[in-house]
Amino acid sequence: MDIGNQVLQLCQDGMRAEAEGRPADAQALFEQAWARRTDDYEACVAAHYLARQQDDPEEILRWNQEALRHADAVGDDRVAAFYPSLHVGVAMANERLGNTAAAHAAFEQAAAHVDVLPAGAYGEQLRAAITEGLRRSS
Repeated sequence: MDIGNQVLQLCQDGMRAEAEGRPADAQALFEQAWARRTDDYEACVAAHYLARQQDDPEEILRWNQEALRHADAVGDDRVAAFYPSLHVGVAMANERLGNTAAAHAAFEQAAAHVDVLPAGAYGEQLRAAITEGLRRSS
């Protein structure tokens, strides 16, 4: 991560607040990151973390779609690792909204990007979410 990048630093601080059980602080930091974004990469990162802070499935869907839109606009590998998580977020929000076909399509999109997932717990968690999601939405 570019430690000189204020937006990415705010997101890192927000992740720390999440891990410390301070969701309101995390939300405020991610909102600051969103307000200070200057390009599509920063917007993708900030929207990704804002999506995680939402309770309303409509807002989860909106923020994940916003992050995907900006990821697509970046056009390089800096955002490749975000795609599986973003598509799973879209899928799970659609599931909660009762949009089974849209959920299935998003899980399929996530599955198309699993090759970028790292080894370890995070990658395994997303792979399991994709597998289970595809089974539920079939």
